[in-house]
Amino acid sequence: MQATIPDRKRVLDALLTAATRPLAQAYEALSATMPQALPVRGPEIGMVMLRGRIGGGGQPFNLGEATVTRATVRLESGEIGHAVLLGRDMEKARMVAHLDALAQRDDWRATVETRFVAPALEAEAEERRRRVEEVEATRVDFFTMVRGED
Repeated sequence: MQATIPDRKRVLDALLTAATRPLAQAYEALSATMPQALPVRGPEIGMVMLRGRIGGGGQPFNLGEATVTRATVRLESGEIGHAVLLGRDMEKARMVAHLDALAQRDDWRATVETRFVAPALEAEAEERRRRVEEVEATRVDFFTMVRGED
């Protein structure tokens, strides 16, 4: 069964936002059993123009540039994996592209999901909970007391 576009987007979102160190450790642990990935493009570092719109619907304008790293790999079985991430992490781009290609294979989809995607999503949810708790701990409720003068 082929991975659908929303499934693939979910996998890529999780992998690209994952912390590099845990991702690299899990990747290294499985690297001996993974099918080899042949580089098609990169990893290479470049720039993209960020565009914005005032109010979400106004005239587009150039907001600025951002550094990105991209990589494309192909498995011997034909699956092609892509990665484009903000920043200059060439090794992470290569790993994510390889995992993207593996996630398209029926025999590797569950492994990528359980070993990489689920932990990344869990870590992201934990970080979000930590930030909410931190903000809540510093919350100040303002109120106005009525002085009795109308």
